[in-house]
This record gives sequence, structure tokens and C-alpha cells, in this order.
Amino acid sequence: MNKKIKIKSNEKNYYIEIKYNFFRNKLINLIDNNNKIIIIIDRNVEYLLNNIKFKNNIFIIKIKGSEKIKNFNNYEILTKKILSFGVDRNSIVIAIGGGTIGDLSGFVASTILRGVKFILIPTTLLSQVDSSIGGKNGINTNLGKNLIGTFYQPDEVFIDPRILKSLPKKEMQSGYAEIVKHALINDIFFFNWLDKNYKRIFKFEQNALVYAIHKSIKIKAKFIETDTKEILINNKSRALLNFGHTFGHALETLYEYKNKITHGEAISIGMIIASKLSNKLSTLKTSELIKITDHLCKVGLPIYDNKINNKKILSIIQKDKKNNDGKINLILLKKIGKAYYSRNVNKKYIIKISN
Repeated sequence: MNKKIKIKSNEKNYYIEIKYNFFRNKLINLIDNNNKIIIIIDRNVEYLLNNIKFKNNIFIIKIKGSEKIKNFNNYEILTKKILSFGVDRNSIVIAIGGGTIGDLSGFVASTILRGVKFILIPTTLLSQVDSSIGGKNGINTNLGKNLIGTFYQPDEVFIDPRILKSLPKKEMQSGYAEIVKHALINDIFFFNWLDKNYKRIFKFEQNALVYAIHKSIKIKAKFIETDTKEILINNKSRALLNFGHTFGHALETLYEYKNKITHGEAISIGMIIASKLSNKLSTLKTSELIKITDHLCKVGLPIYDNKINNKKILSIIQKDKKNNDGKINLILLKKIGKAYYSRNVNKKYIIKISN
């Protein structure tokens, strides 16, 4: 099964190609040219480069992916190393790994020489359905996640779902949380399909996996094309893709981006809090709240964490990029498959739901 999606943006148009078991041939085709190519690869998947012959124009940088690598120090190390290779505007940066590798590499590619060609080969379910699409790049600080970064669209994205077979279940669950999010904000039929077919995805059934990835990307692409730089505050806003992320990112910040909680686990908890708020403030029915909660529990994703009632959580939430003039803006649900942009949410409701 082969899928190709064209992503349109004001900056550039590019393709996302989804094909089972094509990583090796695709990479060989990419490096078979005279341009200088810098491959930034996660050490967890460096085995993917085994038995591939590289010419003198190929430079390989290995780094272990995690949220902790997204900082000023690693940004400086990478840019200096790449500049030492004598790169020019025709050089290509290829990121092979999960979302943190893509975020950091994309930030480097967007700023080095004011922008060089950037290709993404995501190797986790999370990066395949989320971070590799849309051109968001950035690093973290102790004040919050992704507060420093750029919008810089990749030139190409190549997705090989077969690579996912090497992932631990915890990482698959992390990526699956983002797939559920896409269904919750935009497509009730997709959510119902997931509720019936999630076991096939976790068994790595090729057709189910490719379908879920393709459907998830199509939903995200729709919002990206409408609102590339997240400036709208209506039901077409790219910010709707942040459903569950305000609370999830705050939780990750409290954990200081350590491995005690994955991104997907944090987002799962964040989606439950946002769904409870939606039930309290809008039209989300209690029956739908229960359905969302039950589904996340069935796939083994958490719905609560003790840190969520930490007193610091509100101060972190208030630094979220969607906020303005001291007012808290959140993405909530009217119903499964329909999200909306809620402005100036009362802090007392957030505190009450979080506890």
C-alpha cells in the first residue's frame, strides 16, 4: 500500500510519501547526488544505516533522541559541526529519528545559512503522524516546551511504517495518542473506526497501520494548509491541533522532560482534562466523555497523573503560546469530531477540573 499526500503552504508545497518497507531504497536514492548531505540520526535507529555505502559528500551525526536534547547547547553544537563541513545553500539536512530529532534538526536547518533544504524520515509513530508534518521546529527552556523555534516546512517527508516494528509498545501508545487527538477534533467516523480497529494497529497489520497514519496526516494537513503559522482563532485555526497539549505540555515541563512520562501519555491526560472542561463548559455529552476515557484506557494510555494538581501547573499553562493579555485560551470539544477555540477560560474551572 502506497500513499502520497501533497501539503500546500505559503512557504512551499511538498509531498509526504507513505510506503511500507522502502526506507533503504529511498535513502540510497537521496544520497546518490553531489550535494553535501548531513544526516542527523537518532542512535536508537542507527542500525538503519547498516550496509549502506556512503560517499565523501555524506556527513553523519548521531545523537540520542529525547526531549532533553532540545536545548540551546545542542543547537550550538550541531550548527558549529555542520558549518565545519563547509555547507552551502545547496546542502541538505536529513533527519532520521523521532520527533525530538526532527524538531531540533528542523530548527538547525531553518537557521543555518538562513535556511537549507530539509528532509524528514520519521521513525516513530508519534513523529510520523504529528511532528514531521507542518513545519514546526524548536527547542525547550525551563520556562516551557517549544517556546523558541521557527515555522520551516520540510522539502520532503518519507514514512516507512515497517520501521515501527522495532518500537516498544510504550512508544506506539505515545504516537497513538496523537492519532486519537486528530479523530477527536475532526472526524467522529475515524474515532469509531479506531475504537473498533486499534488492536490491528498495535499488531502492526500493514493495511490498518497505513490507513491510520494516512488518515491522521490528512486531518492535520487540512488545518496546516488553512492556518500555516497558527494565527487564526476560529474553528479553522491550526491551534485546534493542540487539543490536550496545553495541559500535556505543562505536565511534561513539571517532569522536566524526563523519561518518566512520554509525550503521548502527557497528551492523553491533557485530552481527558480538556474533555472534562468541555463537558463542564460546553456541549460535550457525559456519554461522549466516558467514551473518550474508555478508549484511552483500552489502549493502555493514562488518564490521570498526581502532578496535574501541582500548584505550578497553572503558572505553566498561563505561558502557553495560545494565550494573550493574561487570558487563558484552550482547545475544547463540542462533541467527538468537532473542536473549537475557547477564549478566556475561567481559571477556577481549570483548577477544579485539574484536582
